[in-house]
Amino acid sequence: MALRRFFGLTNGELMRSDAKPCTRLMRHTAGIYSVGGGLAFWVPCRLHYDPRITVPRTLRWAACGCITMSSISALLVRLFSPECEPQNIAAYDKHG
Repeated sequence: MALRRFFGLTNGELMRSDAKPCTRLMRHTAGIYSVGGGLAFWVPCRLHYDPRITVPRTLRWAACGCITMSSISALLVRLFSPECEPQNIAAYDKHG
């Protein structure tokens, strides 16, 4: 699924054996960006509902930010990271 081969950014070789597996890299990146997404979506919520802001609205916007940012960041890591090329997933990711 990695787009690096499509854009000619890869030579098809394996990464070093101490490289972080793709699944762990995606999970860590999504976790970090979910916090940032929750904080980032609070700003438009505050601007849109300023006099009528409530805790449920804030939490709803923050949840949308968490889900959106973590999904997008995990997808981008999966598409463009050298660790997520098919030969590296087959060699280093543990399935099951």
